[in-house]
Amino acid sequence: MSVLKVIEIMSNSNESWEDATRKAVKHAAKSVKNIKSVYVREQSAVVKDNEVTEFRVNLKITFEVN
Repeated sequence: MSVLKVIEIMSNSNESWEDATRKAVKHAAKSVKNIKSVYVREQSAVVKDNEVTEFRVNLKITFEVN
């Protein structure tokens, strides 16, 4: 039997939602081991002068607890 834990993380990127997701997982992996999955709960963007300037994601990261 495995024990899994879920944490919620917010991340942003000037490139894309996918890049924001990758950044969040990479940053979380510095302190959280055994990441098994990521669930993108919410996406949003910042608009300035009619242009999207920032992509934001709210994620749930699941990892196995040893």
